[in-house]
Formats: sequence, C-alpha cells, structure tokens
Amino acid sequence: MAETTPRTYATGKRKTAVARVFMAPGTGKITVNKRLADEYFVRETSRMVLRQSLELMEVMETYDISATVAGGGHSAQAEAMRHGIARALILVDAERRPKLKAAGFLTRDDRKKERKKYGQPGARKRFQYSKR
Repeated sequence: MAETTPRTYATGKRKTAVARVFMAPGTGKITVNKRLADEYFVRETSRMVLRQSLELMEVMETYDISATVAGGGHSAQAEAMRHGIARALILVDAERRPKLKAAGFLTRDDRKKERKKYGQPGARKRFQYSKR
C-alpha cells in the first residue's frame, strides 16, 4: 500500500463563504478549487489576505495548501481561506495559537448582510416621509 503524507484539515468561514483547507508538508504551492491561487484570485489584495497567516508564522514555503471554496465573493473567500489556514496551522503546532490569536486570524468574523425588511426599500433605509 502506498505511503501517504499526513494532511491537516480545517474549515474557515466568512459571510456566506466556506473554505475547506487541506494542508500538507510541501513547497508552498497553494491551489484553490483545483486552480493556482494566483489564477483564482485576480485581485492582489485577495492574494495578500490569503497568505497573511502563513507569512505571520513564516512558513510560506513549508506547506502545500489545497482548498475548496464555495459561496460569497472573492474577498470573503480569501478571508475564509485565511481563517481556515490559521486553524490548520494550530492543529499542526498548538504553540502558534497566541500569535495567530493576537493577529485576529482565529476569530470568526460573523458579520453578514442584514436582511431587507418589509415596508422599506432596504435593510435600514426608509422610504421618504412626506408630511403633505
């Protein structure tokens, strides 16, 4: 039977985006939905957000990361991946937790879009009031 390298799995979330992150020892290759991260995320800011937790721990070329991302937009997907990568890094080495926690990468950002209410045009905006 073939010997497989141990993979670490973690889930990251942001708004409606969910990232399933698989991390294995490797050379620093990041794939998102079977595409390279640089191809998948067009914006440079999204690519930067994606790598933040790896750069903080200085392990950019230590792990290969494969992720499947669904829901939300590209920005939320990048933040969901950052959250998932941070969780996976802790599962590999628990001593990384204080540094990642201080940077805020372990906190699940639970802000979502507020629903539109009836009797008004948006979530908070009201129709214009007319006295006469």
